[in-house]
Parts: sequence; structure tokens; C-alpha cells
Amino acid sequence: MPQPTDPALRADCGACFGLCCVALTFSVSADFPVAKKAGEPCRHLGTGFGCGIHDDLRPRGYAGCTVYDCFGAGQKISQHTFGGRDWREAPESAGQMFALLPVMRQLQEMLRHLTEATTLPRARPLRADLARELAATERLTLGDADSLLALDVAAHRQGVSALLARTSELVRAQVPGKRKNRRGADLFGARLKGADLRGADLRGAYLIAADLRGADLRLADLIGADLRDADLRGADLTGAIFLTQPQLQAAKGDAATRLPGSLVRPAHWQPAH
Repeated sequence: MPQPTDPALRADCGACFGLCCVALTFSVSADFPVAKKAGEPCRHLGTGFGCGIHDDLRPRGYAGCTVYDCFGAGQKISQHTFGGRDWREAPESAGQMFALLPVMRQLQEMLRHLTEATTLPRARPLRADLARELAATERLTLGDADSLLALDVAAHRQGVSALLARTSELVRAQVPGKRKNRRGADLFGARLKGADLRGADLRGAYLIAADLRGADLRLADLIGADLRDADLRGADLTGAIFLTQPQLQAAKGDAATRLPGSLVRPAHWQPAH
């Protein structure tokens, strides 16, 4: 059975041609000290496609780089779609290669969530459907550049999202009583310290800078939730579903924050008080 910890579903910068360092746009903000246009290489991108300040990204003001994960899209484009020929060696491919990154990233993110769903015991009634959708999405990622760029990603995501929502209902049904539905809610800066959010539907919720210290988020659905600067110190995220490493990287936490087993504690989080 596939696992959400599969290396193919995480960025492998050593097998990528620095695509995120070129393809993406960023502007001067709390996440970046300088602006960069799409298609313009970052000033810190080395000749071997490595980052010249990788170990000092946060101190140098590049926090945005530390919270980005392509879910393996970069290396799949570099090594499979373009067969290991980089955009410097074959500049005529650069435009397609860069345009493909957001497309492939979305597909790889879907693969990551579908893979997690197949491992959830409560989702057993949907196992066959999940396996079919997983295989179909993987086939799409293996297409050529033209077919990928012509793909209606939104339409494919709609089917995947519906299946993941059914999975979520089965998993969260373990929590007794009425479960909070805050799907897509604007919870910017919300005071949720110690809140009981067990089994809550927080899909796509805006939890930017929310105070979630000591909150109970066991078995909560956090797919697409914006956790930038959310305070998760002492929170319990045991069994939370569809939570990803980039979401944790964007949040604040400490050694007392309890995490699902497939995720790791970000290095910048504080020790427990």
C-alpha cells in the first residue's frame, strides 16, 4: 500500500532543475526580501541548480522558500517529462518546463492526499474508488508536456475532492456528537486557544495567525487550510487528516505540539516551555 511519506511525493531538489527558483513569482513581503518575476532565476540559484543560501533562508528573509513543497513535481518534470535535459542545456524547453510546474504540483498534491486516504482504516469502503483515482492521477502525471498543459486540472480536482470529502466524513465519524463545520471559514486571527475541534471540517479555512494553542484538533480535516503564522503550540493534531508538511512549516509550534506520524516537527519551532 502506498504511503504519504513516499519520497516521490516530496521535493527532491537534487533531482530537479531549480524549477521553483525560476518559474515562480514573488514580491517583497514578510516572506521575501526582494521581488522576482516568473521565469527569472533567483539570484541565489547556483550553476548546479542548488540554493546558495539554503541553510540561511529564514535569517536572510526567504521564509517563503522554507514553506514551499512541490510534492515531487519538480523532479518528475525534470527527470521524466523532459528526460533529464535541463532548461539551460535546452533553453527552447524552458517556457514549457516552467509553465508545467503549477500543473504538476497540483497533480502531485492530489496524489499525496489520495495516497494518505488509502491508508486510513475508516476509508476501507472507498478503497477501490481511491485506488482507481490514484492510478488515474498518476497516469496523468506521466503524460508528455503538451498533454499536461492541455489538461483541465480543475475538472480533475473536482472528482478527487469529492472522493476525499467522502473519505473525510468516514474518518471524522469516529468523533462522537456534533462536529464543527468551519469549511472555508475566515478565522484570521481567531482566538481558539484550547478549543475543542475534534473531527472538525476545516477544509480551506483561513486560520492565518489564529491562536490555536492547546487546541484539540484530533481527526480534524485540514486539507487546504491556511495555517500561516497560526500558533499551534501545545495543540494536538493526532490523526488530523490531509495535513501537509508545508502547512506545518508555515505555522508556529513547539515540542509539545502533537503531530500525525507521517509529518516531522519543523526545525524553526520553539522548544516546549
